[in-house]
Amino acid sequence: METLTRRQWALLIPLTIAWGINWPIMKVGVGDMPPLAFRAMSLWLGVPVLVAVLLTMRLPFRVPRRHWPELLWLSATNMFVWHVCIIIALRHLSGGRAAILGYTMPVFSAILGAWLFNTRLSARAWMGVAAAALGVAFLLWHEFTGLAGSPGFVALALVAAATWALGTQLLRRTQLPVPTLTLSFWMTTLTALVMGALSVLAERSEWHAPSPAAWGAIVYNAVVIFGFAHVAWFVLARGLPPVASTISVMMIPVLGVLSSALWLGEAIYWQDWLAMALLMVAIGAVLLPARSPG
Repeated sequence: METLTRRQWALLIPLTIAWGINWPIMKVGVGDMPPLAFRAMSLWLGVPVLVAVLLTMRLPFRVPRRHWPELLWLSATNMFVWHVCIIIALRHLSGGRAAILGYTMPVFSAILGAWLFNTRLSARAWMGVAAAALGVAFLLWHEFTGLAGSPGFVALALVAAATWALGTQLLRRTQLPVPTLTLSFWMTTLTALVMGALSVLAERSEWHAPSPAAWGAIVYNAVVIFGFAHVAWFVLARGLPPVASTISVMMIPVLGVLSSALWLGEAIYWQDWLAMALLMVAIGAVLLPARSPG
């Protein structure tokens, strides 16, 4: 069982906080703006942040032409589908529960790893996956009735999670000979192009100037999410086994639920607290080192 190094913990902790509190922040953004336009603006403002980081660190921008097909496939599975589907779903679901649906990803990742890549997981890792799945079920306990009226958007969030899970498995196995920051720059730029084009096609009649609150959400996403969190995630996803990297971020929906309750007034039930305990079990089962025999 591979555990996190100090450097990986140093990335994971702020990543978890940044992504966790972003769910109510995004909810504010899509409440004021068309969802694809909100995401596209955040992405386009995040691209210069990544450019500045690459220039400062003197890292290359170039990806060899023979690797462009793989870059496009990684971008599609890790970002295109995720961002399009989850941001549309978020507009119609509560912020906390959208986070929970999105973070069914570790369960999908474990299943896809075993099915497509013949990944062998230890009994403890499967226990972590089961605990995570049970935790998600508890977190959705009070949402089944409410979500029944929006089955299409629930399905959209689950499609986003499953596709991201596939992308994580592929990212772990990629042999692209480029730094992770370079990969992050191109994936973000390509996603900005896709989101911008889709917004032009589907939302142009809804465009308007963002409110101050929406601008705050856009800037937060540009700088913190696309300038830092996505890069940190790609570093973790490339450096850890898929099951470890995915279940390690299961605290993010917990923070999504808590921060949405605090900022948006969404209710928290006893099932939510039980689910949080189960997610902690899942994280521990995967990330804590096993005891040495004797």
